[in-house]
Amino acid sequence: MMADNPTPHLDAPLEAAPPRKKKGMVRRAFLIGGALLVGGGVFGVYWSDRSANARAKALTETGNDHNFLGWMKIAEDDTVTVYSPHIDFGQGTHTALGQMLADELDADWSKVRVEQAPADLAFANSALGKGFLAEMSGAPGVINALPNAIIGMIARSMPLQITGGSSAVRYTGQVGMRTVGAAVRLALIEEAADRLGVPASELTTADSKVIHAGSGKSLRYGELAAGAAERSLTGSPALKTREQYKLIGKPIARLDIPAKVDGSAVYGIDLVLPDMRIATIAAAPVRGGKLLSVDEKPALGVAGVEKVVKLDDAVIVVAKRYWQALKGLKALSPRFSDGGHGALSSDTIHAAQEKLRTSGKPENEGGEGDVDAAFGVAGAKTLTADYRVPFLHHAMMEPFTLTGHYTDGKLTLWGGLQDPLSTRVRAAKAAGIDVDAVVFNPMLMGGGFGRRFPDVTEIIDQVALLAKQLPYPVKLVWSREEEVRHGTYRPQSSAQLKATLGKDGKISAWRTDYVQSGDAEGETSFIYAIPATSRRHFSYQSNQRDGPWRSVNSTQIGFYNESFIDELAQAAGEDPYQFRRKHLAADSRHLKVLDTVAKRAGWGTPLPEGVGRGIAIVESFGTIVAEVIEATVREDGSPQVLKAWAVVDCGTTVNPLNAEAQIAGGMVMGLSSAIGEAITIDKGAVVQSNFNDYNILKLAGAPAVIDVHFIESGAKMGGIGEPGVPPASPALANALFAATGKRIRTLPLMTQAKA
Repeated sequence: MMADNPTPHLDAPLEAAPPRKKKGMVRRAFLIGGALLVGGGVFGVYWSDRSANARAKALTETGNDHNFLGWMKIAEDDTVTVYSPHIDFGQGTHTALGQMLADELDADWSKVRVEQAPADLAFANSALGKGFLAEMSGAPGVINALPNAIIGMIARSMPLQITGGSSAVRYTGQVGMRTVGAAVRLALIEEAADRLGVPASELTTADSKVIHAGSGKSLRYGELAAGAAERSLTGSPALKTREQYKLIGKPIARLDIPAKVDGSAVYGIDLVLPDMRIATIAAAPVRGGKLLSVDEKPALGVAGVEKVVKLDDAVIVVAKRYWQALKGLKALSPRFSDGGHGALSSDTIHAAQEKLRTSGKPENEGGEGDVDAAFGVAGAKTLTADYRVPFLHHAMMEPFTLTGHYTDGKLTLWGGLQDPLSTRVRAAKAAGIDVDAVVFNPMLMGGGFGRRFPDVTEIIDQVALLAKQLPYPVKLVWSREEEVRHGTYRPQSSAQLKATLGKDGKISAWRTDYVQSGDAEGETSFIYAIPATSRRHFSYQSNQRDGPWRSVNSTQIGFYNESFIDELAQAAGEDPYQFRRKHLAADSRHLKVLDTVAKRAGWGTPLPEGVGRGIAIVESFGTIVAEVIEATVREDGSPQVLKAWAVVDCGTTVNPLNAEAQIAGGMVMGLSSAIGEAITIDKGAVVQSNFNDYNILKLAGAPAVIDVHFIESGAKMGGIGEPGVPPASPALANALFAATGKRIRTLPLMTQAKA
């Protein structure tokens, strides 16, 4: 992944942007950049960037330390503090980002600390923006040629501080943190050279010291920091090669784990402020409905309840304690409209999707070659299969919680959300105040995988409106039932796949017609070498709020593609693994990943009666993952996963210990979604309400053996938090076919087991 070492020019905070901003992000970024040059000129752009750096210094320096480019500081005692623009919700990126910067800096790891960057424009993530804009625009040369000052201005104008898209390590770390570390190291060497009166070329660095071997003298980073901070950090510092890494690639223990184990870690739901009140909410059961009426008296009669607040589509009860607020809410009988969606159900959604697919016009199409002509070839064998997957819920361990306090015209917020800067913007709009009057204090997130992006997080509006009506801080807590019934779900989706086998037994044409709200083209790679392919997206939106779920649209598309190619292998009379090999480029990364997982799983070796083996390979977020599942069926018809293997090529693994946990966790999450998870709709409302009817995989149902292996290919760095999910569901479905002869095209599997 580090083969192409990025060496961006260093005149600004170094950061980058996410995939969840859709196609308009690229166009918007270029428009903003053009407006900056026309309106303020190059001087205005660079001045703004220097101003941001000065602001970062003011927010982070304490008097005995010195900030560099906003993203790190060095204290007089040699402590290095790294400021992460990404929120921690269990993915371990704070540790990985610290490793990447500290490796280039040659810092003593025992003296490295990683803290959450403030929700301030000075910490807008320009490295993330640069990475994603280069990827999404299709013109990386153009984006990389832009001065970092312009990228920084774009990031601050958006504003951009997102956590998501498996982007922290491959963009913020690779484009930003490594470059900052390398640049600061050069500045420290230059400062030491002047102090020691020797050429910089005679100096080396190690363990937070600059060393002159000839004289035996050395200077600590802490005593050099003040002078180095005054030096220019412009230029393109050379980054280390793989052979020079000291921290990158090492299984370093995560910095966040001790506090999570001993209970000292503070999440949004843990926050306690003086005189704080607790509130809870009930929104219209049918999304899109409105509050028609509610009698407040029953709630106000509950001890501890102080206020009932009506919103357009919800009612909130405020009390001194949560259980008082919840009891008061349950005492109410609010009347809501259904917004015209009362006849909607999961079945009517699928029917509408099928109608759209057969008679509608696709919104987008990808692929190459003449598929229709290939389908018409005489003697060719054509197969067609229809697939369906349901809405999926994030099922966060920590339900939505956000605290707000409005006083003296300013709104202060506390909570765990995935884009602190955009949270400020949304809160300001809801409260009707200027964004500069909003302060957001980022906290740990108890899960989310996309549910906590501000554009799909209505609790921000609710707290902003609520706080303006109260003289004290108020923490709004969604009950588990509220959180399940009003989630931002992975879209319900359906697809028809059609392919033709030529006389040589290879696929000659392939078409995927899929219907859902989100377009997966460009997000999930189609990896097979087939002469003619077509991928058509038909856009459908129900009354539900769809949004990014872990690995976004790659779970649906991965399930469709990897299930269907298994069907094609069966039709061709070939082994599913060998059939895939025939359609992958020789000597490709994909083929190596596939071969490695098959070997590690003992593909082709005998299995006990009733046990099947399934395989799948999906590339998403720049990472290739192949998985093999061994599974059987219990007497009650439910699936039982026995063993699981995953082989991963993400280019370079920054922290193997954490990366293994991410892949294993993603695999289990994918299996959970395939086996029992589903959000269903009836009369316009969500049926499920809690973990008793939203079936998360329990420990007893997880594989007894999970084997994860990484291939260090040195290719461009890919993500790690999301790519482990997509291959799991098709690998399981294919394993169950091998065990039972029954082909699975609809998820979740438990629905069919009960049928």
